[in-house]
Amino acid sequence: MMLMDQYFEKVQELMETVMKTQREKITNASSLIYDALKNGGAVHVYDTGHIINSELIHRAGGLALLKPLRFVFNVDNPVRQRDNIDKPKPKQEGFAKYVLTRSNVAAGNVLIIGSVSGKSAVVIDLALSAKEMGVKVIVLTSVTYSSSIKSEHSSGKRLFEVGDIVIDNCAPVGDAMLSVEGLDVNICPASGLSAAFIMWALTADLIEKMLKDGIVPSVYKSVNLPDGPEYNKGVNEAYNSTGY
Repeated sequence: MMLMDQYFEKVQELMETVMKTQREKITNASSLIYDALKNGGAVHVYDTGHIINSELIHRAGGLALLKPLRFVFNVDNPVRQRDNIDKPKPKQEGFAKYVLTRSNVAAGNVLIIGSVSGKSAVVIDLALSAKEMGVKVIVLTSVTYSSSIKSEHSSGKRLFEVGDIVIDNCAPVGDAMLSVEGLDVNICPASGLSAAFIMWALTADLIEKMLKDGIVPSVYKSVNLPDGPEYNKGVNEAYNSTGY
């Protein structure tokens, strides 16, 4: 069988696994978000780089209410490079509280955190700090992958152990799905595809719940359509007025 056909089979298996095992988690997550919105809360999305932010934010057919949480730390110190400097490894814990206090994240909000391995100190610190503030945390991770590796956080916990709702993207250990003769590493990662699949399913379920209650969410139109840019101005205005 060609590798491409093997890939098609693996993707189909992945999506079927998600549908069979994560449906309840997805509906619970959309309910959590809807409850927050009804009480004036906001929804924030933080991702370590596997599609969630780029797939969900400002997308045609996507919700205006999903807003990214982004932060970058830069140190500018243009001293000449020296090889004999012995420094301790920077401590990653503690930044999250600073980030959250400087952001618009507040009690009663929802924070969606995506991390395939769920081991880094930053994402775990972010989840724990958000929960301390009274923020509900939805986690999107690979439980199988994360269970096989050690946490980098001082608590010893991995992301799937700290979320209020944990959605499993069902990616395998190491993420890549296909083993190939002649290569010592697998190819074709699962997490990006399943993350997008899960989050659009969550979006659909959330929109359905809102419409059932007579609440019309602000949804973006493609900017490539003739009226797209102007339409989306109205979408942003509606979001800024209503919060959804």
